[in-house]
Amino acid sequence: MEEMKTMQEEKTLTQKTGGFKRFLRWFTFLLLIVLGLLFYWKYYYNYGDNGTRTGLLQKFSHKGNIFKTYEGELVLSSVSSTNNVALASEKFLFSVTSDSIARILESLDGKRVKIKYIEKNGTLPWRGDSKYIAIGVQAEPNP
Repeated sequence: MEEMKTMQEEKTLTQKTGGFKRFLRWFTFLLLIVLGLLFYWKYYYNYGDNGTRTGLLQKFSHKGNIFKTYEGELVLSSVSSTNNVALASEKFLFSVTSDSIARILESLDGKRVKIKYIEKNGTLPWRGDSKYIAIGVQAEPNP
């Protein structure tokens, strides 16, 4: 009789631990799915601010210790004097992931350009220091 009780106790004990293991597997699986979706949203989802900016390409460089990335600085002038000197300006920092766009920008350093860009929610080391990624460029005539 005691043997049957111990067998039943062992059976219920294994059922309880089996249920916990199953719960732990499902919880881990769902946690990995949620973390993967959050990672995608933070670093790969286009945030929505896609557009263009026009200004003077003040600086363009290829920098980094481990991941070499192209970084640019565009001066956006809102008010100019009669001699086309910017009186009120703002800097627009951007990164470039395409080598072909980087070559074009290197040739346009110091000139007026229009940059087409997309905005990401976060930055990744191999994509650059800025949330703004240049996806197109064209030279603009001086006003």
